[in-house]
Amino acid sequence: MTPVQRAHLTARFDTRRTATLDELVTLRYERPADGLPAHVRAASALRRLENRLVIVQDDVRALAVRDAGGAVRPVLLPPHASGARVFDDPKRNKHEKLDLEACVVLPDGRLVALGSGSTPLREQLFVWNGNEPPVAVEAASFYAALRATVAQRGERLNVEGAVVSGQRVKLFHRGNDTGAAGVVAMNAIAELDTVAFVSWLDGRAPPPLVKRLTTVDLGAERGVQFGFTDAVAVDDDRVVVLACAEDSASALADGPVLGCRAGLLAGDTLTMVDVQDASGRRTTLKLEGIERRPGFDSEFDVAVDVDRPSAPAMLGRLVWEWR
Repeated sequence: MTPVQRAHLTARFDTRRTATLDELVTLRYERPADGLPAHVRAASALRRLENRLVIVQDDVRALAVRDAGGAVRPVLLPPHASGARVFDDPKRNKHEKLDLEACVVLPDGRLVALGSGSTPLREQLFVWNGNEPPVAVEAASFYAALRATVAQRGERLNVEGAVVSGQRVKLFHRGNDTGAAGVVAMNAIAELDTVAFVSWLDGRAPPPLVKRLTTVDLGAERGVQFGFTDAVAVDDDRVVVLACAEDSASALADGPVLGCRAGLLAGDTLTMVDVQDASGRRTTLKLEGIERRPGFDSEFDVAVDVDRPSAPAMLGRLVWEWR
């Protein structure tokens, strides 16, 4: 077995530049489905599938799909054994949610939504070709192999982003769990061979092993560490990442956001900038999804999770001259 390549990266914070968040709109379904609220909630990842923007929700068993005209419709995922498709604290079933936190479009055009892996119930993937109903993939063995490399010190695995970059699938682990006493959790980027990942997904091979693991120090805000919340590949060599400083007790809990940053990962360097609103104030919105806008180098769609079941998630524009 080839040893895992290991590296460490400390992000550089660029005080001279910022990214700007604007054009915020609430996400509401054109026609709500039975058993779902009228709005998108807990938006956690974004990917463009052909001319549609797919919004992954971490506590609802449905994808939200926004067409080129702005209309949003649900694409249902299989319900829980109880029949539920919505999970939150008031319903006392939050522990049963899928916690889908990352999403990637494979070279063959299929979309894959990934659970965070923070509990056994969150070790599922959903594959969607854009036409037929999404297919669930039980992935305990995949997450076990990933956890054995990424979370060796007792903290919970927490996959928050996924991209295809060159010949690798890169998974972004958010280091926001204390795990065992005295453990300082670290963000990490786990790289898998894309062909091996697809072969496993299609049932032709065992779970792919991590080829390279890079632990990442993203900095802190008032003592709260920044953690990855999503990423998008801008070409075969560079990735734009999102990170938030969320003051939460563990990977299973939410908390106030003290700051949000965008960053450019290029080779062995990562440069981060603050995200500000249109008035120039640093945003404390929880940006959890990012996707590049077609035809633009420096404009991105971003998803905002407001962490309130009764309030709709939002979609906005992030403008950043990252080149």
